[in-house]
Amino acid sequence: MPSSFDQWAEVYDSVYSYVTDDIPFYIDEARSAGGSVLELGCGTGRVAIPIAQAGIEIVGLDSSAAMLEVAGRKAQKAPGARGLRLVEADMRDFSLDEVFGLVIIPFRGFLSLLSVEDQIQALANVRAHLAPGGKLAFNIFVPDLNMLVQEGDVAYHLRDVTDSDTGRRLVVWHQSAYDNHNQIISARVIVDDLEADGVVGRRFYRDFQLRYSHRWEIRHLLEVCGFEIVDLFGDFERSPFDETSTEMVWVARAPG
Repeated sequence: MPSSFDQWAEVYDSVYSYVTDDIPFYIDEARSAGGSVLELGCGTGRVAIPIAQAGIEIVGLDSSAAMLEVAGRKAQKAPGARGLRLVEADMRDFSLDEVFGLVIIPFRGFLSLLSVEDQIQALANVRAHLAPGGKLAFNIFVPDLNMLVQEGDVAYHLRDVTDSDTGRRLVVWHQSAYDNHNQIISARVIVDDLEADGVVGRRFYRDFQLRYSHRWEIRHLLEVCGFEIVDLFGDFERSPFDETSTEMVWVARAPG
């Protein structure tokens, strides 16, 4: 079945080339896990491939065949990434005949679950695939009140990025509508692909939805699903979470 993220496959790495600060954190967690690693929502292998290159066996799971195809091509070219295995499945109902020392869901992947029921189902599946005492690590953004009242028909400049393959400059805009009753963000990323003279060569749009979650909501959700909270960091440097934090980096443990 086609995934809503298939349309992202060939542009994801360019648009999100600036997202790199989480990779050392997840490699460190993988090294200390004492077993193989499972990444849910692995996409194009942005995190899974560096973990494999660090000499760690990892399974990358994603619902998008198109994203996995890109990940496979990248892994073939990446030195030392032979320890990566890719699986097409939904994080809510996958079944693998193995357990892992660590499950990771980097960069908003958990927020692609658009209902509490989906979140609970996915967390139950995570527990079923964790070895006793194994860990779950994931990160999500901290909902910001100013963000949640933005006008949905206004595009805000996010940043300029450089495509690592072509060297072309991309101007990335973000436009979102907020259903604050259901905590659903309907987001649109607008990308201007610039020619050398600064003229827009093409403009493309990519849409997606996320369900934003608050700190205590996630804490209670993890506890209800049988996890023990190990840490909540405010960034990937493992700083304490406080009122200035814009990121929630969660580490939880399955029953031993």
